[in-house]
Order: sequence, then structure tokens, then C-alpha cells
Amino acid sequence: MNHDILIWAICALATAGVIVRPFKLPEAVWAVLGAVLLVLLGLLPWRAALEAVGKGVDVYLFLIGMMLLSEIARREGLFDWLAALAARRANGSATRLFLLIYLVGTIVTAFLSNDAAAVVLTPAVFAVAKTAQVENKLPYLFICAFIANAASFVLPISNPANLVLYASRMPPLASWLAHFALPSLLSIAATYAVLRITQRSALSQPISTDIEQPALSAGGRIAAAGIVATALVLLACSALDLQLGLPTAIAGLLTAGLVLAVKREAPWQVLREVSWAVLPLVAGLFTLVAGLNQTGVLGRLADLLHRAVEHGLQTAAWGAGIILALVSNLMNNLPAGLIAADTIAHAKPPQPVTDALLIGVDLGPNLSITGSLATILWLTALRRDGEQVGFWQFLRLGALVMPPALLLALAGLLVRA
Repeated sequence: MNHDILIWAICALATAGVIVRPFKLPEAVWAVLGAVLLVLLGLLPWRAALEAVGKGVDVYLFLIGMMLLSEIARREGLFDWLAALAARRANGSATRLFLLIYLVGTIVTAFLSNDAAAVVLTPAVFAVAKTAQVENKLPYLFICAFIANAASFVLPISNPANLVLYASRMPPLASWLAHFALPSLLSIAATYAVLRITQRSALSQPISTDIEQPALSAGGRIAAAGIVATALVLLACSALDLQLGLPTAIAGLLTAGLVLAVKREAPWQVLREVSWAVLPLVAGLFTLVAGLNQTGVLGRLADLLHRAVEHGLQTAAWGAGIILALVSNLMNNLPAGLIAADTIAHAKPPQPVTDALLIGVDLGPNLSITGSLATILWLTALRRDGEQVGFWQFLRLGALVMPPALLLALAGLLVRA
């Protein structure tokens, strides 16, 4: 069998495994299995595989920091405290609670990243719904998944995929805001409108008003301070064009270490509760992309993009953004972003095309549960709390939510081009 065909077959099967989860095995198993097969069959040199895994170091560190922050905050009752506060503010109105959670999700995504919205916000929202005695929790939990992608291009730090796509070509913060402020606003507003309409029947149910506000422990206050400090550090790193992974990991380690030191507890229980499987999942996806690169796909993609730009900037930008949005759901947006970044480096398209690709890779994953790492993290958080969302269930809602947000965001971007 032709090597290129075999590589594509292995990558396709591994991606299908991540999406379908045969035998209910974790997503990471299928990504790693595909990566290992590429190396064992001699389709990808082991040095190239190691180099591909190494490309994800900043992402691994970023996720480690965020997962530690989330777990220590959960253990110390910060989410329960915030849950009671939000439920009391809703004053018995399900629609007001829905809006409050959406606004908080927007802020968390913008300043702490979409992965943080999945890792940090999901358990908090689950606690809110439980505290408010909500009969159907899913409408509120869906917010965590959809806003994590809809608001993920407000700032450069709002999505690790932004760091992957732009690599060393990250625009200054002022330039970023000039390009993406309007598209972000349109994306966030459109996503809210569709979610609000599609969930209206569930939101017609009353919620509890008899809610006691628990006291926040010293550990909870330290965790809250650590999360705020992390957001400030990430903003500073973004303004200085520094990588975000190491500062995030240090912030998570320091926060968790300080809480455990104050309580004089060992770290083992915290470490056991962290979803470490997400790290090999990311490493496997990066390796699969390296395998695809062996087939010469990047050169062909760069040539296609160059030709599209020659036929018209607007058409090329619209097409690139929409196509990448759809592709991100077939192979996850982190590897799709890697391929897009390498294609940009080869083709050197005009800025509007690059910006359209970013919107596609960030917002497109709202179509399916495997489109982004944030959504996979969200699924992991749901399973931990006993909730289940299937592929088709999410797809039916995503098919309504994603397209209008994507088209409006691209229109907002390209009105300036």
C-alpha cells in the first residue's frame, strides 16, 4: 500500500476513535495509538515524532497550570461559594441565571482561555445548577462549551490555538483588538441568542430562591487570588509577546502549593483528581499532524491558498475561514491550527486571510464535541459529575449555534478588508 494512503488511513481511524470512543475508551487512547502506529510502521521517523510532541510543550504546561487551579479551587469550595452567589443574584429567574453564567463564561474565556472555561467554569456551573435546584442542568452546562469557543478570539490568550496559529507572528495587542473586537462581539452575541432560543423551554422552569451563602474558606480565598493573579500574568505575557505555558504552570503550582501548605496536606489527592489523560491526547494529535506532513499536504495546501488569494482576497478569506472551521471538527482544532500555521508560513497570505483562518479554527469547533480541546475537557468535567452528552446530541445543537456565529464573525472581520 502507498505510504501516503496508509498515513491518511491511520490518521482518519485515530480521529474517528477520538470522536466515537469505541469501547468507551478515553479519547487519548486512540490518538496515542495512531501516533505509535505511524512510528512502528516506519511511516514517521521517531525523531520527527519526538519533535512533534515537543511542539506541544507550551500547551502542556498551560493545561497543567489550569487543571491544578481548577482542582484546588473545587476542593476548597470556591465553586460552591460562587455558585450560591450567582444563584442568589438570579433571584429565582432561570433566564437571569442563564445570562449571568454566560457573562461570567465570556470573561473567563477572554482572560483565562477557553480551556479554563471548560476546566474551571464547568464544575462551578454544575454547582450553581445544583444549588439552585435546577431540574435540567444541561442548558447551563452547554454555555461552558459554546462560550469557550465563541469568545476565544477576544484576546490572544483566549485560546491556545491562537498561539499555535500565529506562532512567532502574533500581532501586538492593540492591533489584535482592532482586528477582532467586532468579530468577537458578533460571535458572542449570536451564540447567546441561539442558545437562549433553543433552550427556552428549559429556562421557563423556576429555580430556588431559598439559597444559603456558605462561608469561603482560607484555601478558597487563596485559590480565588491565584486565579485572578494568573489572569493578570497572562495578560502581561500577552502584551510582552511571551509564551503562556510556563507562567500558567508556575501560577497553578504556586497556588496549589500555598493552599496545601496552609492546610498541611500532601499533594497526592489533588494530583489524582487532575485529568492527566488530556496531555497524551494533545501529544498524539500533534504527532498525527506530523505524519500528515510527511505526505506533502502542506505544500499543496499552500499552493491552493496562494491561488485562491490571486482570484480574490474576500473570496479567499471567506473560503479559508469556513473550510478550516469544518476541518477543525474532523481532526480537532489544535492539529488543524498547526496545519494552518505551517500553510500560512509557506503561502504568506494577506492579513485578512490569516485572521479569517483564526476565526475558523477558534469558532468552528462549536459544531461538534471533538472540535476543540476545550470541548473535550468540558466532556471530561461532565462525566466526572455524572452528566453525559453524546456526539449527535451536541451536533444537533452545534449545527444551529455555530454557523450564524461564524458567518457574522467573518463578516465583521472582512468589512474592514
